[in-house]
Amino acid sequence: MSDPIRIWIEASHHAAFGCGGWAFVRAEGAALSGVAGGERHTRAGRMGLAGLAAALQGLPKDAALEIRTSDAGAAGVARRLAGIAAGEDPPTEDLDLWAQITTALKDRPARVLKVAVEPRTPGAFAAAWAELARDKAKAAGPFASAIPKPNLAKAWVASD
Repeated sequence: MSDPIRIWIEASHHAAFGCGGWAFVRAEGAALSGVAGGERHTRAGRMGLAGLAAALQGLPKDAALEIRTSDAGAAGVARRLAGIAAGEDPPTEDLDLWAQITTALKDRPARVLKVAVEPRTPGAFAAAWAELARDKAKAAGPFASAIPKPNLAKAWVASD
């Protein structure tokens, strides 16, 4: 079995303005990619799920995943999906995101870890981009855009 695809997801929410942002960094072997996005008039819990749903798009069907995040919503997805399978009530909010996440994780080996954001790590890089995305969404509205490759390369060198 090949190495898992590693994903770092972070989210940021500004309660006073009701805007939020998310970002992820994905390492597939030596290839790095990342996306940041945000929404106006949103909740904190939605941002972690939005980041996770975006990070799971376009992955090879049989690839194993290792997901690291400090966001409670994103970190609790695996537990919540297991609970639903065992008969617990399904979510009642953010059904669009839950549908995407459930479909992407179906029959896929995935390990979701709740971790603290440590300086000079891909998680810290994603957290900084999530804050930037939050501020951009507040000013310009909903968006999602790729994190430039030169920025990703610099962040990865700093974390080694």
